[in-house]
Amino acid sequence: MGIEVSTFGEYQGKRVDQFRLVSDTGVTVDIIGYGVAVRDWRVPVAGGERSVVLGFETFEPYPEHSPHFGSLAGRVANRIKGASFELNGTTYKLPANAGDLQLHGGAEGLGRQVWTGQVDNANNAVRFTHFSPDGAMGYPGNVNFAATYTLSGNKLRLELSATTDRLTPISLVQHQYFNLGTTDDVLDHTIQVNSSAYTELGDDLAPTGAILPSRGTIYDLRQPRTMRDANGAPVDYDIGMALDTGRKFSDPIATVVAPAKDLTLKLWSDRPGVQVYNGVWTDIPVPGLAGKTYKKHAGFCLEDQSFADALHNPHFPNIIHSPERPYSHWCDIEIA
Repeated sequence: MGIEVSTFGEYQGKRVDQFRLVSDTGVTVDIIGYGVAVRDWRVPVAGGERSVVLGFETFEPYPEHSPHFGSLAGRVANRIKGASFELNGTTYKLPANAGDLQLHGGAEGLGRQVWTGQVDNANNAVRFTHFSPDGAMGYPGNVNFAATYTLSGNKLRLELSATTDRLTPISLVQHQYFNLGTTDDVLDHTIQVNSSAYTELGDDLAPTGAILPSRGTIYDLRQPRTMRDANGAPVDYDIGMALDTGRKFSDPIATVVAPAKDLTLKLWSDRPGVQVYNGVWTDIPVPGLAGKTYKKHAGFCLEDQSFADALHNPHFPNIIHSPERPYSHWCDIEIA
């Protein structure tokens, strides 16, 4: 029946389109051009279907109230200490938007831009493109970004790429907020991540540079556990996990099971790390999908990415790209 395209809103004089992907297993994914945000994702369950992401019914709340619900964040995902970096002897000052840090590419990063979508009905996919000019949010280089979302059965595949005309940092992330269950929080979901180490954080929530073993800490997610401690109290997660080296890309990096065990999410990725976040800072003053209220712990994110603040930690995986070293990144998310 083809991919349905509709006008969802307007932002800074640009039309925001919505693209509806439907698979042969009955999964429906709605993606909007603003930030390439997955606005809604509905999966068949006994007795009907369930929405498994956080988002909004209309466009208006997105620019003011969305904490990157479903969007692509960049040019550089996560936190950059001091909102500046040095490259080839030049210091680049970035507009700070989280204290004295820059977070997710700044206040006008990629997750807050209108991308152009092109339908690929043959593959049940949409290819989004965006041109980011030299100097955008303080970053050097003209960059052409592309993001292709393909829905096949219960799996959504993201293929991200970027080409630049000069040396520049690039590190994108998908920022879906998931809730696989029917309650207002995700604390009783069971989470497992194939990681035995994490990047230690300072008081400013930027990495200190140390990569520490997770054994014996709340960040030891090698065995499935809920997001509560032994006493049933909530555990806050906002941490970068270093994925095990030498792993097979065919193995999921993370698995999350709904409290009723009726839905399971699996994530695959080629990235070296994943940020595990369970909505510690979520407090949305307007209604979400189906009128839901999104408060603390309303959703969880599994942000497959390079390590935060790699620009100040040379021993972290390299995020500097060039005309000769274009950016590419893929991930698969399956919910069934």
